[in-house]
Amino acid sequence: MYVCICRQVTDRDIHDAVAQGACRMRDLRAQLGVSAQCGKCADCAHAVLKEAREICANAACRQDT
Repeated sequence: MYVCICRQVTDRDIHDAVAQGACRMRDLRAQLGVSAQCGKCADCAHAVLKEAREICANAACRQDT
């Protein structure tokens, strides 16, 4: 799904950015341009960021065992 229409950023883009080390909205803004123009995507982008971080953390836990 598109999260940021201004920059054509999808939820998959955010998940990929998190997998590459993004952990804050500041990181998404720098890497993808999320929330850099109109800002209407900020809430949704933050929710997707949180979800992606949880998935990454769970995947890391599974790899450790």
